[in-house]
Amino acid sequence: MTISPVALAIIILLICLFFKVPVFVSIMAGCVTYFSLTPGIPQLIVTQRIVSGTESIPLLAVPFFVCAGVYMNYSGVTERIMNFCSVVTGRMTGGLAQVNVLLSTLMGGLSGSNLADAAMEAKMLVPEMEKKGFSKAFSSVVTATSAMITPLIPPGIGMIIYASVTGVSVGKMFISGLGVGAILCIAMMILVHIVSKKRGYKPIRTEKLPAREVVGSVKQAFFPLCLPIIIIGGIRIGMFTPTEAGAVAIVYSLILGFCYRKVNVKNLIAGIKETVLTTASIMLIVGAASALSWIFTKEQIPQALTTFMLTHISNKYLFLLIVNVFLIFVGMFVEGNAINIILGPLLAPIAASYGIDPIQFGMMFIFNISIGSLSPPMGTLMFVTCGVTKCKIKDFIKESVPFYVLLFIVLALLTFVPVCTTGLVNLFY
Repeated sequence: MTISPVALAIIILLICLFFKVPVFVSIMAGCVTYFSLTPGIPQLIVTQRIVSGTESIPLLAVPFFVCAGVYMNYSGVTERIMNFCSVVTGRMTGGLAQVNVLLSTLMGGLSGSNLADAAMEAKMLVPEMEKKGFSKAFSSVVTATSAMITPLIPPGIGMIIYASVTGVSVGKMFISGLGVGAILCIAMMILVHIVSKKRGYKPIRTEKLPAREVVGSVKQAFFPLCLPIIIIGGIRIGMFTPTEAGAVAIVYSLILGFCYRKVNVKNLIAGIKETVLTTASIMLIVGAASALSWIFTKEQIPQALTTFMLTHISNKYLFLLIVNVFLIFVGMFVEGNAINIILGPLLAPIAASYGIDPIQFGMMFIFNISIGSLSPPMGTLMFVTCGVTKCKIKDFIKESVPFYVLLFIVLALLTFVPVCTTGLVNLFY
């Protein structure tokens, strides 16, 4: 029995990913295998597809928003927003855990990276939470789970990549992300309240703050919190495109940094270096995945998959259920950006064939990937957070059970109640 070149390429790709070979190397190993075993195809096509895959205008937003997020961290914005969150949630049951969730939500509109958000909060908040009596496992789980909100809030890098590879409007994805992020934030704060009340985790304070302190914290956080409004508002009224919004975000973050006297020449150079490294890692995956997409198209895999689905699955809700299970399973083993680039173009057309709104499917897709990033055996969010907090993985998994239940409830809402993902989009557009 002979194995076709495309099947062998996919097998090699999966084996490499399983053994934690870098994602772009794994994808390239599969592509090179296919081109080496398929006669009549010039080897030069691999190079052409890698280069052309990165020549997408929407993808220009990736380095811009990465850079803006880096400079926001250097400009002292995080501390200002954390003080603001402490004022807002200080009297809630759960105290610092509530601050943790709200901070992730607000920082999502600035950094765009869930791993950066998780690492930052693990360093800043978890030690303080432990001093206040929270367990290490609970503190770590809240930090990692709340970081899932970051890619759902504009300018989430995952939304930009998904939109660029599927042809969906980046602006509409951003608007939808605001609603989805708010739903997850509120749901998580309710769960934190329930768990904290049961365990006796106290609020930060019980008395009201003086009006002067409240006004002061709002003033400190006001201009950083204006960034998402500027991005969404500017895109909606046509002042700039989503790509240009990234450049605007960089300028805005630098202005804040200079005004707060936190950004200097050393920080500028370090920020540029960090931006280049992060962008390069993303673009290598994008370029390699573009070559893989060419192989899928040539072999007519999307068409065959669509025909199979439509023939054997007549109900769109059953299709959505199958996709949810599949994406969560894949997300447990494969890095999120790779899933976005490889499976997005495959599954989005099938969803459209069932009449599913592309924005709804896109947000559901990204939410599934986020759940996968939290799950063993290769959950990046879990390992990054536990690596910083020194929490044992078994304790983390045990503590995360109620949070998984919550995530699946929210996922069901996004899957079967379209207004949760399209309501704001319809309102704005």
